[in-house]
Amino acid sequence: MSRNQQVMWPRLVANKILRKGLGSNNFVADFPRKNEIQSLDQRPSLNPKTIFSNRKATHNYRIFVSTWNVGGVAPPEDLDMQELLDTGNASCEIYVLGFQEIVPLSASNVLGSENNKVSTKWNSLIRRALNNKNTQKQHSSEEGKLSNDEKSSNKIQGQDFQCVISKQMVGILISVWVRSYLCPYIRYPSVSCIGCGIMGCLGNKGSVSVRFRLHETSFCFVCCHLASGGRQGDEKLRNFNVCEIFSRTTFPRGPSRDLPRKILDHDRVIFLGDLNYRISLPEPNVRLLVDARDWNSLLENDQLRMELMNGELKGWHEGSIAFAPTYKYRPNSDVYTGCFHQGKKGEKKRAPAWCDRIIWYGTGLKQHVYNRGEENFSDHRPVKAIFTA
Repeated sequence: MSRNQQVMWPRLVANKILRKGLGSNNFVADFPRKNEIQSLDQRPSLNPKTIFSNRKATHNYRIFVSTWNVGGVAPPEDLDMQELLDTGNASCEIYVLGFQEIVPLSASNVLGSENNKVSTKWNSLIRRALNNKNTQKQHSSEEGKLSNDEKSSNKIQGQDFQCVISKQMVGILISVWVRSYLCPYIRYPSVSCIGCGIMGCLGNKGSVSVRFRLHETSFCFVCCHLASGGRQGDEKLRNFNVCEIFSRTTFPRGPSRDLPRKILDHDRVIFLGDLNYRISLPEPNVRLLVDARDWNSLLENDQLRMELMNGELKGWHEGSIAFAPTYKYRPNSDVYTGCFHQGKKGEKKRAPAWCDRIIWYGTGLKQHVYNRGEENFSDHRPVKAIFTA
């Protein structure tokens, strides 16, 4: 490293830390960020007077959640998100999509200004998939024949989707979409970013948390990319990341000072991401059990399951896993890297593992679906879940 580089490195780090705009309103959204409820004449069945005058009234919503480490690869132009979003089989009111490594975790991306071109592209693909689905459902083969007035009328009905929060930190992106008739009932959206990477504070690893209040219930979604590594003891680094995320994440109290500040104080909490927990068995044993599809034996040695039972995440819940490990694949294939019979020279032997997970905390959430997608341009497979709340 040259003398100029030695001088520039700490300066870049300091600038990155000082420049971090982690304010609660520093995010992308489709509609104005208003704390107060707006009037909604088009949806009389969701009249604010009815909802807030009767505390016993409840509304049940379906929430789709997914996580995907995309390996630093920008999405292909022709990527069809409808399969990942499962729009053909499920109709949800809320969609929460978390991504990791939407850009390569190079020094220039970690220390430089945020590259939002890729996150904009992901959001465009999500918007197209969600709103195409609704157009097809409501208008069937008449799509493309609608006049502008008819298209506007469709939006007035509130069945299209809008982005209420989208936030990126280096390679982590979380994007939350709701049916537009719910937008007036979402208040106090805010974000909190925690860097746990280089020097314990940069954003190559860490979390982006988003929260909002829907009606009178507070939601918090935490999208994470925890410390990597498959060696014995590396799980302690991941546990430390979790502790840092819980202790350092804070949200504003709100004008009435009645909003939760910490993650676990919210009514509904979902934790998603490349949590990077591995299987505590020798690599050859893991591969043999994967070939035999013996998920139970693998899960008995899964590091995250151990943490859920008696560790840092005790009290959290996870659905039953009945799908193959999501990591580590050779990109654009269905083959794990380092296979005995198909390993390439120089290829890193990463034992398969369920790195990509979705867990939740407390009551009020019921999980109905927990499985993986098969999109294969990354070395990870996406994982998705559907809840009712």
